[in-house]
Amino acid sequence: MTTLTRKDFYEIAELCRDEALDLARYDQNRVNVAHCQRFNRWLRELKQYDRLENTLADLAPARPITRWHVIGVSLILWFALNFFLAPRLGTAGSQLTNLGAVVIVVILLIMPESIYGTTVELLEGKVLRVVETLEELLYSGEMEFTEAAFFQVKENLRAAREELRQQIDLAHRP
Repeated sequence: MTTLTRKDFYEIAELCRDEALDLARYDQNRVNVAHCQRFNRWLRELKQYDRLENTLADLAPARPITRWHVIGVSLILWFALNFFLAPRLGTAGSQLTNLGAVVIVVILLIMPESIYGTTVELLEGKVLRVVETLEELLYSGEMEFTEAAFFQVKENLRAAREELRQQIDLAHRP
């Protein structure tokens, strides 16, 4: 367990602001694998701090699974089934598996990515949860910041929270 110092807390608050601004540049309804992997590394680091371990323990890591990953796996399964079962099923069975594969691919194209992966919007919600946890810790006074540092950290967390809430709100507007 690593002790959360004021310097670490300050750097995490800056990182939250930077991450919020960076996530705002991407499509909210799509999975961004690089951001998911970066968030998972960052979450592992955050959970190593003594004061954040308990509050972030139930925050699940991001799922970097895109639509093309799912379609690729389903096509590989279809090829394997078609290769191994086609001689046994005959022409009608082969046509049925081909039709089934097309239907599954169409369904996967229609299905929202948030069902199987972590979209940018969901990542923003996870980062917002980290920001709110840091704000609770900041306002509790446990970090014992000087007045200037307190207000700088408070401003970084406020900017991150506002950006994240704005992006989440914009994603839900018609």
